[in-house]
Amino acid sequence: MKSFWDKCKEELKKQVSRSHYEIWIEPVSIVSMDDDSIVLSVPNNYYIDRINKDYWDTLKDTVKNISKKDLQIKFIIKSAPPESETPNIIPKKEKRQGLRNTNTGLNLKHTFDNFVVGPCNQFAHAATKAIAEGHATYNPLFIYGGVGLGKTHLIQATGNFIVDKNDNRKILYITSENFVNELITSLQHKEMNKFRERYRKLDVLFVDDIHFIAGKERSQEEFFHTFNTIFESHKQIILSSDKYPREIPKLEERLRSRFECGLIADIQPPEFETRVAILKQKGEEHGVNIPQDVVEFIANKVKSNVRELEGYLSRIIAISNLKGREISLQLAEDSFKNIFKTREKVTSISDIQKGVAEYFNVKVIDLKSKKRERNIALPRQVAMYLSKELTNLSLEEIGKSFGGKDHSTVIHSQKKIERLSKENSEILMAIRQIKSSLEL
Repeated sequence: MKSFWDKCKEELKKQVSRSHYEIWIEPVSIVSMDDDSIVLSVPNNYYIDRINKDYWDTLKDTVKNISKKDLQIKFIIKSAPPESETPNIIPKKEKRQGLRNTNTGLNLKHTFDNFVVGPCNQFAHAATKAIAEGHATYNPLFIYGGVGLGKTHLIQATGNFIVDKNDNRKILYITSENFVNELITSLQHKEMNKFRERYRKLDVLFVDDIHFIAGKERSQEEFFHTFNTIFESHKQIILSSDKYPREIPKLEERLRSRFECGLIADIQPPEFETRVAILKQKGEEHGVNIPQDVVEFIANKVKSNVRELEGYLSRIIAISNLKGREISLQLAEDSFKNIFKTREKVTSISDIQKGVAEYFNVKVIDLKSKKRERNIALPRQVAMYLSKELTNLSLEEIGKSFGGKDHSTVIHSQKKIERLSKENSEILMAIRQIKSSLEL
């Protein structure tokens, strides 16, 4: 058993840089092995997350090549040292295993239990939980929101909940990028019947980042028929995207109409209280006590998405472990001094124009033009509104940056977008996502 793992580590040493190997692979040891699985011991949950994120495919391929079997890989946490030596360690909620279900594509670490619910995601959480528990049918369920807000976590939690109920439903989680790649491979090898059978006999289909298929004619064609087959069989479809269906550029109208025929739920950037709750929970999952002042420091600095919150927390824990320093406000401030200094740059009108143009799929030059078509006029008004809110420039200076518009045009745009953002959730979502893209 030990000799097997030694061979694996020797092979991994060739595929991973020396520094990364010494930090992330060398501390891993083998605990047990049978015909179906291998159990590995790691220092803490942070290692599980990092290995799953950066080294999973390499590790899985290495184990498979050396064992000549497709073994499941499981992780357990090494026993903690005495309390006197680890002042920051607290009891973990549970020792979760970093394991992927190869049949469903789900990552088992994503559950409803470790998803922090707040006003920003309450509606999407309620909808997915109702579907998972069988209390309601929303078909399709379309979840949209900015990057790193928890869409993937939520839809995978739904799948894991269904699997845990052992109701024998056939489910599959896949990103739309992988859907496209599988389609291409099937076309190349003339295996389209096998491809269609894999998807069209499912009871529940989860597709993450569905916007990726936009502009890809054959992929949209195939997904259209896949969607229809599953939908008409009264099976469940759950999709996620970074944009509302009608805001996805180059998406075929027939797909757009189908995406909008069910329930649409959005996820917003977390407010301060939810950010604090997320950081506290992540600390408990890592088995590390994060002081309140450190939690609030990070929550005040990182406002755009959950992924960044987790990343900064993991950075502090890693620095604390590697340097042997206790987690404190001073350590947090030292760790992020240069990072936050860079993030706190002044936002320019040029940045805003680029962010708005990218979101609405228009050209910056059009925002500065005299064009009055709605698909140009509305983005221009949003850009003027954000320029007034996010910069200290005068109305005249803002108007000048938009092709010489006068100050009354800027005032009109500001008032109109203020009104629309209260009446129209799509406009409010657009403003929030553009701000998020500007890292505000």
